[in-house]
Amino acid sequence: MAREITIPAAGKPFKNNATFCVGSGRLGLALQKEYIDHLKIVQERIHFKYIRGHGLFCDDVGIYRETEEDGKHVAYYNFTYLDRIIDSFLEHDIRPFLELGFMPEKLKSGEQTIFYWKGNTTPPVSYEKWAELVETTLAHLIDRYGAEEVITWPVEVWNEPNIAFWAGTMEEYFKLYEYSAKRERVDPNKVGGPVICGIETEKWLRAFFEHCIENNLPLDFVSRHCYTVGKPVRKGQFIYHEIFSPTYMIEELKETRKIMADYPQIANLPLHITEFNSSYVPVCPVHDTTFQAAYIARILSEAGEYADSYSYWTFSDVFEEYDVPRSAFHGGFGLVALNSIKKPVFHTFEFFANAGKELLYRDENLIVTRDDKRYVIIGWNYHDTRKGEPGPDKEYVLSIPSIGQQAILIKKQVGGNYANPLQTWSNLGKPRTLNKEQRKILMAASEPLQTDVKLFDEKGFYKVKLTIQCNHLYMLEILPVKDFTDTYDGFEPDEFFGLE
Repeated sequence: MAREITIPAAGKPFKNNATFCVGSGRLGLALQKEYIDHLKIVQERIHFKYIRGHGLFCDDVGIYRETEEDGKHVAYYNFTYLDRIIDSFLEHDIRPFLELGFMPEKLKSGEQTIFYWKGNTTPPVSYEKWAELVETTLAHLIDRYGAEEVITWPVEVWNEPNIAFWAGTMEEYFKLYEYSAKRERVDPNKVGGPVICGIETEKWLRAFFEHCIENNLPLDFVSRHCYTVGKPVRKGQFIYHEIFSPTYMIEELKETRKIMADYPQIANLPLHITEFNSSYVPVCPVHDTTFQAAYIARILSEAGEYADSYSYWTFSDVFEEYDVPRSAFHGGFGLVALNSIKKPVFHTFEFFANAGKELLYRDENLIVTRDDKRYVIIGWNYHDTRKGEPGPDKEYVLSIPSIGQQAILIKKQVGGNYANPLQTWSNLGKPRTLNKEQRKILMAASEPLQTDVKLFDEKGFYKVKLTIQCNHLYMLEILPVKDFTDTYDGFEPDEFFGLE
């Protein structure tokens, strides 16, 4: 039975931070053409403000080198590739959310690495040389792009030091943070951490906060990561998980805010979720599905109440943590698949990028937002269909305050046969690589179905019926219309189709 809801004329600000930041594969991938092609696609349709990726100090970016002078090893800094990468970002109106890591070959203290591309996870052999690397890099960026620009780029120290991304101890991470974050090095940038994932969260947060407070260390924001799945199970080339409710992440954000609240110096700092997704592995097929689009919509609808940003991991399947991807669809993290094909979840971010600034209504499956003369309604319905049965439809009858005698309702639909290129790829026989015709078919299959109808004021309201099918996502936009029909004399389109 449909839910009948009267939408109020006024609401509250919609804390919508969906486009503040997005994740990236290691920064060295930004030297690839397809990576930049994908960045252009997301910036044309979504307009993220910041981009965050690993590998700033990895050797493929090539910043830290050493030369021998008078029998001594002397640091040499090469910013050729970094300049090229940052220039590309700024050309696409996106700025770096800088992550300091991993360890350059010449500064490593051990051989522990992570990923196919072997990011070194060990503490520096010299913390003084590490600190000089940080300071010199930021000074170069300020010299090249100007302090007024670079001051807006946040600086995050390392990545997930509470698991395999850091071969040192907690205390050694705190030392790395101290050497990285001192004001003479990061000034005028904002700096933060501890960049942990959801393991021993409270232990790490409290210890980190107390260390910063006791040692009077700069801490301008708190950062952590959120993934909403259980332990991985491998099946052939792919990994699957039990997926928790999307409210699992919302509860993690609430708990993080509660811990922060125990420290007056920390309580009101920005909270940045610099990675989030369902699965944390880049070979999990859920990332490519319409389920993912609806599931992530539920997170975006509320996460801004507790976090100042939540950066989807990642914008592109140009990504190589588990080796070079094997096929166009392979369960990669990206909003955009290889060959520049938009995934269903791409449209989740596109829809939220177009949401209104005022939140009039929200429940588990729907938000209604408004700008001055425009409504945007986003609806979603995620459901586990592994048992072969679709979940029930979510039906609404909305009474929405009028913004004019006549309006147009434009509906975009993701799900089923629409904006579901994974299904089309399967129908094509799951080709490993795509020829031009297959790519053309898949790019067309990646776009939502768009339809429209007229709306008329009925006693001060528009009546809108919406049925949200299982694992579907919808965006409805209502715009006022000034009707010029009466100014056209003799315009009768039906006359062209009559038969005698």
